[in-house]
Amino acid sequence: MTDQPNYSDLLKKLQAKYDAQSEDTENYLEGLLYGKSITYWDYINTDALLSLQIQRTDFPDEMVFIAYHQINELLFKMILHEISQVAKKEDLDVSFFESKLMRISRYFNMLTTSFNIMRQGMDPEQYNKFRHTLTPASGFQSAQYRLIEFASTELINLIDLRFRATIDRNTPFEHALEHLYWQAAGKDYKTGKKSSLLTNFEKRYKEEFITFMKIYNTKNLWSRFKELPTEDQNDSDLIKAMRHYDYTVNVTWVMAHYNAAVHYILGKDGDGEATGGSDWQKYMHPKYQKRIFFPELWSQEEKDNWGNDV
Repeated sequence: MTDQPNYSDLLKKLQAKYDAQSEDTENYLEGLLYGKSITYWDYINTDALLSLQIQRTDFPDEMVFIAYHQINELLFKMILHEISQVAKKEDLDVSFFESKLMRISRYFNMLTTSFNIMRQGMDPEQYNKFRHTLTPASGFQSAQYRLIEFASTELINLIDLRFRATIDRNTPFEHALEHLYWQAAGKDYKTGKKSSLLTNFEKRYKEEFITFMKIYNTKNLWSRFKELPTEDQNDSDLIKAMRHYDYTVNVTWVMAHYNAAVHYILGKDGDGEATGGSDWQKYMHPKYQKRIFFPELWSQEEKDNWGNDV
């Protein structure tokens, strides 16, 4: 039978693969003989995934709220996965860097437009009832989003504007953590007292954050950009991609989140208070904290007006 497939080349490659791993090829082939075929639901773990939406109330729209934030966290995981590839790339070049930045930006574009779903996806009256069962939890406590910030820029660009002059590369990481911009959402700097929002967050993630900060201190996107040859740093497409990512994360996405919060918290059924107790309007709006990942890629006028045009 001349029309039968010839698997000899494929078998040789498999033999070479498992020989290199000091494994027995025959055992693997026998495993294929008796093993069950994969299914979509097993591969994606659909049943486990769909069992994670556990409501605290009987309001139907709480399901929307939970699932929406879980989707956000999955996208954050994808973003961190892309950033880590830039951080670990030994022979980093413009093409690879730009492609990863644009992929990350598309994820944030998706996050941004998804807030339109949130704004129209829940009944405000329901939301402003079930949200009180979340106190003192808050979306502020998304650890993955904080990791994205640490992995995107040098720590000095995440320090509260009031304290940047007192902090440099020799500052202990723990001290820097105490003066990050988002500390303002749950800390009284005059007394040093922290809210439950911040205390719970740090109890769970502080050590992980410090470890991550150390790893990405010289491997963040901004540091890796500055490692490139001067010619590559002046590449117009790469600069455009860097600026697009910076503005998308720190203005466009933040304002979409801010406007969704305004819709529910300041709407006719809202009480104006964040579940975590933060001064959320000043904390979230980019014009106050002026979070900028890549400050040297923006003019002074652009930085001075950061967030004012939205």
